Formats: sequence, C-alpha cells, structure tokens
Amino acid sequence: MNLFRSLDDFPSQFRGGAVSIGNFDGVHAGHARLVAALRDKARQVAGPAVVFTLDPHPARVLRPEQTPPSLSWTERKAELLERLGVDAVIAYPTDRTFLRLDPVAFFERVVVGSLQARAVVEGPNFYFGSNRSGDLEMLGRLCSEAGMVLEVAEPVRVGGEIVSSSRIRRLVGEGAIEQANRMLTEPYRIRGVVVRGEGRGRQLGYPTANLSRIDTLLPGEGIYAARAWVDGAAWPAALSLGPNLTFGESEVKVEAYLVGYEGVLYDRTVEVDFLARLRDIERFSGVDSLIARMRRDVEAVERIVAAV
Repeated sequence: MNLFRSLDDFPSQFRGGAVSIGNFDGVHAGHARLVAALRDKARQVAGPAVVFTLDPHPARVLRPEQTPPSLSWTERKAELLERLGVDAVIAYPTDRTFLRLDPVAFFERVVVGSLQARAVVEGPNFYFGSNRSGDLEMLGRLCSEAGMVLEVAEPVRVGGEIVSSSRIRRLVGEGAIEQANRMLTEPYRIRGVVVRGEGRGRQLGYPTANLSRIDTLLPGEGIYAARAWVDGAAWPAALSLGPNLTFGESEVKVEAYLVGYEGVLYDRTVEVDFLARLRDIERFSGVDSLIARMRRDVEAVERIVAAV
C-alpha cells in the first residue's frame, strides 16, 4: 500500500500523473467511477493515478462537535483505493494553517508544486481551498492556465438517488446494512480492540470477543451476520450490537462470536465486515431460550458467509 502522510518526501515516481482530491469516506460506487476515470487519465498522460485526501476530515478540525463518525479509517480507505487501481494515496495531516490556504494557493502548492499533476479528475460537487471557496469553474480555469486536463466524473445512482457517503452513513446508522453494502465497493467494516467482558458467552457455549475503541460509525442495534478478520484470516461471526436485555443490561456492547475460532483475542485488534442484519435485540425468558436462538443465529451466519 503506497500511503503517504507528507508532501515533503513524496516520491518522484508518483508525480506527473492524474490527481483526484477528496475525502473518499467509505470508498463507495461513486468513488469507484471517479477512480476509473482517474486511471484512464493517468494512462493518457503516462503517469500514476494519485488520490490526495486530508486526515482528519477538515470538519473535525473546524467543527468537531458537528462531525458525524467516519465510514472508514485512513489505512482502510487507502487499501480500498489501491484495490480500485490507485497508485498512491496521500493522507495529508489537517491543521488550521493548511485549511486557510485560498484556492489558488492550494492549487499551486499541492497540485502544481508537490504533485506536478498533468490531469485532475473530480466529482460534480467539488470545492477546495479555505471555506470551500474554490469550485469546479475555478478549478477548470486554473487547470487550463497550468496546461492540465480536468475531467468531471458523473455520479452513480442507486434506487434513483445519488450514491454518497452521507446516504450510506444514514443507512448504516439505521442498520440497513445490506442496502448500504450495495453502494459500497466492499462490505461495511469496523475495527476494535478485544477487551474482557462478563464471560457469559463462554458460559453459554458461545464465547464472544468484546470490541472496544471503535473509531468509525456503528451500525444500528441488532444481531448481524458478519465476517471477522484475525491475522488476515476470515471467520464467520455472529455479532450482537446493543444491550444484553436478558441479563438486565442497558449498556450498548459490540460482541462477536467467531465460529470455530479457539485462540485468545484479548488486547488484539479485530476487523469485522457486516454482511446482513438478522434480527432485533431481544429479551429472552431464560437461558435455554437464549441459547436456542443463538444456535439458530449461528446457523444463519454460516449460511450467509458461505454464500458471499
């Protein structure tokens, strides 16, 4: 993965190609179309396809209390972009000094000076520079003056609506994970560190990994069919997201039972793909009915994961 966090030491082999600037949160179908156009332009100018993004999103610096959780962390975003064919990703550290650059200064410093771009590809709602004061019309003029080609990629529509990170964020938050996944390039994924829980899962015959320190948007509460990743290997997983009502708890927890896994996961990072929502969180009359339902959930998980 060619992920860089500075322009000062950006390798020369990634300069002089086609560049796209944006957030790319979640890396959805609209981003995939943009990247396809980026790769075409890179081939035309015989250079690399490069994505420039800011980390964190500018809103987290300017309006942290109003910023919703992200759909993907930086390394995951770069991994997904690489799979689409991007040659290098720059996740430039966001600070207020950089955000004060006006559109012309931003263009001269980043696009012309550091990246030495020969082509630029953006979506139809692109803005850049301080206070988002630069638009596509200005970008087109700057590119023309610099002898660059500008292409604007058309958006992708699903169900009559434009695919966007905000639309996917709403669906994920509602627990409509299958709808969200149809707009993403890969199933929605979170990551977390495994911490010790109450140990009830082990007592019930279904030991769970309790995930903490999750840094992206959590789907709506429910029981999910999932796929957990440990050391690069995938395991079918039944995931509970919500409170354990049967035992009188109100705290929202993320607990994943990895089918067939027998190792120790404490203090390790586990990544989880959400594949389908099975049902709501329920309160059961007793342990026996809970175990019976967990058994059916696991059977459903195995069927769903096997079909992916």
